[in-house]
Amino acid sequence: MDYDENLSDEEAEFEEHRDDHDDEITRQECTHKLSMPDYIMEPSVFATLQRYFEAGGLPEQVVDMLSNNYMAMAQTANLLAEWLILAGTDIRTVQELVENHLKDMILKHFDTKKADAIFADGETPGWLQEMIEFPTWRMLFYKLAEEYPDCLMLNFTVKLISDAGYQGEITSVSTACHQLEVFSRVLKTSISSYLNDTDSFLKHNISDLAKMVCHGEHTYLYSQILLYTLSQESKGGAKIKRLSQELQIHAKERGLDVTAVTCSLIGGSKHARACQATAAMLSKSSINPADVTILYTAYSSPDPPPVEMIRNPCLLNLFIDGLFTPGLKINPEHKEKYLHILAYATTISETYKRGVRKSVNKDDLSSTRKFLKKAQEICSENTGGQELIADIPTLFECLQYPVAAKGILTWIKHIVSDTKYFVHNTDHTPVHLILLDEVSTCQSLLQEQAQQLLVKLFESSHEEVDVLVQLDLKKMLLDRMVHLVSKGYVLPVCSYVKSCFENQGCDISLIRYFLTEVLDIIEPPYSKEFAKIMYPLINNEDITASLRTDDGADDASNFLSYCDENFKGDAIFSKQTNTSL
Repeated sequence: MDYDENLSDEEAEFEEHRDDHDDEITRQECTHKLSMPDYIMEPSVFATLQRYFEAGGLPEQVVDMLSNNYMAMAQTANLLAEWLILAGTDIRTVQELVENHLKDMILKHFDTKKADAIFADGETPGWLQEMIEFPTWRMLFYKLAEEYPDCLMLNFTVKLISDAGYQGEITSVSTACHQLEVFSRVLKTSISSYLNDTDSFLKHNISDLAKMVCHGEHTYLYSQILLYTLSQESKGGAKIKRLSQELQIHAKERGLDVTAVTCSLIGGSKHARACQATAAMLSKSSINPADVTILYTAYSSPDPPPVEMIRNPCLLNLFIDGLFTPGLKINPEHKEKYLHILAYATTISETYKRGVRKSVNKDDLSSTRKFLKKAQEICSENTGGQELIADIPTLFECLQYPVAAKGILTWIKHIVSDTKYFVHNTDHTPVHLILLDEVSTCQSLLQEQAQQLLVKLFESSHEEVDVLVQLDLKKMLLDRMVHLVSKGYVLPVCSYVKSCFENQGCDISLIRYFLTEVLDIIEPPYSKEFAKIMYPLINNEDITASLRTDDGADDASNFLSYCDENFKGDAIFSKQTNTSL
C-alpha cells in the first residue's frame, strides 16, 4: 500500500516537472518573438501573448519587450508620407512611392519557407484576402508566382485571386497552368473576351494566352480540344476556329511541333496518307513534291478528304511562299498540283449533317485556280517596274481573288524589301506600291498586312538615297497610308502616325503632310475614337498653324470646332492650344 502511494507521488512529480519544462520552452519561443523589432504590429501578437501568459509569463516582461523593441517603422513611413503630402506632393504619387518600395523589398527578401508557414494553422489569413482586392498587390503576387512556381502559398493565392473573379489577369502567370480549375477559368474568360472584342484581343492579349496554352503538352491539348468542340457550334464557331489557328501559329513560332494534335482533331485517321503528307510538311516547315503529289491525288479523287485538313494557315503560307517568293523555282510538272491544292483549300465549301459530309461545292475552284496561275506566272517572270506595266490590268483582275491577292502581296513584300529597290525605282509611286494600293482596295482583310509593310518601309533608313529623296519617299509612303484610311482602315493608321509624333519618330513636316491629306478626304460626323486620336495633332499649333486661316473656314479649324461642340464632356477636347511635346 505504501509502495503504491509512493509511486503515485513520483508520477505526479514527474508530470509536474514535465509541464514546467514545456512551459519554459513555450516562454522561450514567445520571448524570442516578442523581442523582434515591431512585433507589436504583427497580426499574430495576440495569439503569442495568450500562449506566453498561459505558460506563466510575467506581464511586466511583456511590456518591456514590446516597448523596447518598438521601432515604429510603419508609423515613421506614414509620417514621412504625410509630410510629403503637406509639402505639395500628390497623394497618389506618394502612395505609389510607398507601394513600389514595399514591393521591391518583398521581391528582394521573399522567403518561400516562411510564406508556406503562413498556412501552418490551416486557415487563410484575413490580410491575404484584403491584399488581393488591390491591383498593385495582385500584380506583386503574379511576379512572385512566376519567380517561385513551387511555393504553395503563392499557388494558393493565385487560386484565391481566380476565385475572386480576377482570372482575366492571370493569363501570363504560369502557375495557373498547374491547377486545372484555375486554368479552365482563365481560358474561359479569355475566350469570352476574344468573342466580345476579337480585334483588340488579337492585338493585345493573344501573346499572353498563347504563353499559357503552350506551357506544356497537356495545356495545349486540353485547350485545342475545347476550342475544336466549340468551333462546331453554328454561332461563333468560325471565330473560335480562328483563335485555334492563331494559337497554333504562336506554338510554331515558339518552336513547338503541334502537328500531331492538329491532325488528330481533323480526323486524320480516316485519311492516313493525306494526313501523313500534311503532317510531314508542317513538321519540317517546307514543301516537298512527294507529299504534294499525295495531297493532289487525294483532293482530285471523287471522295476527297475534308478540306479542313489542308485549310491550315501554316500550310497555306508554305504553299504561297513556294509559289510567290522571287527566286524559288518550282518544277513545271508539280506547279499545277501546288495551284490545285491552294485553290481547293481556299474556295471549297462543304456541307455536313450529323457529322456526315453531304455535298462539296466546287463552283469557284476553276476560276480561282485560273487567276492564281496567271498571278504566279506574272510574278515569277517579272521583278522590275517597267516590265509589269503591260500586265497591270491582268494583275488587277487577279486581285479580285483573295488567295491570289495574298500571293501578290507576298511577292510585293519580297521585292520592295530589297535595300536597293528605291535606288532602281525612281518613279514617284513605283508600280509595286500601286499594286499594294489595289490590294488594300480589293481585299479589306489584307489591309493590316499592307499597313505593316508600309510601316516597315517608312521606318527604314533608306541611306542609299539622298536626304531630300528620303523625305519625298516618306511622303509617298504616307500617301499609301492615306489611301488605306480612305478604304476604311482608319484608326490603326492614324494611331501609328500619332505614335510617330509622340515618340518623335519622324519630321514634324511629315505629320503636317499626313494631316493635310487626311483632312482633305474626311467630313463630319466623326466618331469619338477617331476624334480622340486626331484632335491633339490638329490642335497643335506647331503642326497645323500654317494650315489655318484667320476666318476659321479651313479644314483644321472646322474639325476642331466640331469636336469642341460634340465632345464637350471629355477633357481631351479642350480649347486650349497645345504645342509640341
